[in-house]
Amino acid sequence: MTKVKEQSTRNQNKGISELSCPITYVMNKIGGNWKATILYYLMSGPKRYSELKKLIPAITEKMLAQHLKQLKEDNLVFKKEEQLKPPITIYSLTPAADELRPILMAMADWAIKDNKRVQDLMTEPIEK
Repeated sequence: MTKVKEQSTRNQNKGISELSCPITYVMNKIGGNWKATILYYLMSGPKRYSELKKLIPAITEKMLAQHLKQLKEDNLVFKKEEQLKPPITIYSLTPAADELRPILMAMADWAIKDNKRVQDLMTEPIEK
């Protein structure tokens, strides 16, 4: 992944946008294809890397590692390394991420309802 310069126009605009819009701030933390999904699965309790990979089979190893690292840097995920044989790494939600629980559940509820609406529309008979 290419590192973006901290003083770049893109980073400066991103910072301005985050300050002026709280939704942008949240989406920069949990947006993208996989971050919300990872947080959703961690809501049920701590998980090992391999457990998350099994729960999200469509994610690549690289993307899972990258998003876990970003979530950790954003103080949304704890990473605990246990020195066993073999060593294991366990991921869990931080208190800040736990505060997102009602938001993520509301998103999940909306997705279920919207998916049903779409399915209902697809099964309606076509009027001539």
